[in-house]
Amino acid sequence: MYSSVQALMESPVRVGLIGTGYAAKLRAEALQKDDRAHLVAVSDRRQDKTEAFAKDFECNAISQPKELVKREDIDLVVISNVNSEHGTLVGAALAHGKHVVVEYPLCLDVGEAEELIALAKIQKKLLHVEHLELLGGLHNCLKEYLPQMGEVFYARYSTINPQNPSPRKWTYNHELFGFPLMGALSRLHRLIDLFGEVLTINCHNRFWQTEADFYQTCFLSSQVNFTSGLLAQLVYGKGETIWQPERKFEIHGEHFGIVIDGDKGILIKKDETIPIELPPRKGLFAKDTQMVLDHLFQGTPLYVTPQQSLYTLKVADAARRSASMGITIVVDG
Repeated sequence: MYSSVQALMESPVRVGLIGTGYAAKLRAEALQKDDRAHLVAVSDRRQDKTEAFAKDFECNAISQPKELVKREDIDLVVISNVNSEHGTLVGAALAHGKHVVVEYPLCLDVGEAEELIALAKIQKKLLHVEHLELLGGLHNCLKEYLPQMGEVFYARYSTINPQNPSPRKWTYNHELFGFPLMGALSRLHRLIDLFGEVLTINCHNRFWQTEADFYQTCFLSSQVNFTSGLLAQLVYGKGETIWQPERKFEIHGEHFGIVIDGDKGILIKKDETIPIELPPRKGLFAKDTQMVLDHLFQGTPLYVTPQQSLYTLKVADAARRSASMGITIVVDG
């Protein structure tokens, strides 16, 4: 528990927010609704967006994130900006004695991630890597049914998002977003949380380029072999030249199968098909924020550890190497 390394917070935690996008706005809204938190300042790469965000949420606009993490009137830094900057900002915030919440991934380099986790321990500060996929109704529904399925031997998880034209934004930039299974780490993390350790991974990835840094389409297919013997297929795609959206998760066990297609689910047995009711996906940022504050003020455990996120990052890095070299990679835990 957190209380074992640091005294619990006794007054509203003063928060600095890095980022002004969708996730940052939801995080700011959640913070404003909780009396235990006070949003002090916001910073982003674009000054116009920073100032507009600060006006909307009645906080200070800071021109540079590196200046925000130094402020003495901030206890907790929440990082919700481009993936490539996560590692540097987490390290700077921890070095200046701040608690840190960062949207996944922690960073885009396994060695750097290990160093950041070690630094948080040395500083006796909270380092929380957000993984909202573990809080959603779909994930918890699957975890509820898994023990009843007998031996689970196959799973397929597909998230495909056609966008035509594809946006010229950081999520379509090689350097800023990172390798797809690192940038979109939640896909692998959901599988690993459900099925355990990975033995090998084989990955194929293709990009359709529009210019040197930005691509118009990404498509990835990966085969993940778990130490339990389960085989999973992971498909991820976004952009142009992809024509059919899909958000589908299917699991096959000895006793029955489950198919989640969008917001609808079914349980399939030999002689019947049973609808599964899935809770809505709304409110997950607020739930994550509440759990972080509960942790800081009451010492209650969080739902995910940095070490668990690090393990998934290692698997994602193995997938990157597999795609690059065209071979199956044995995952080193």
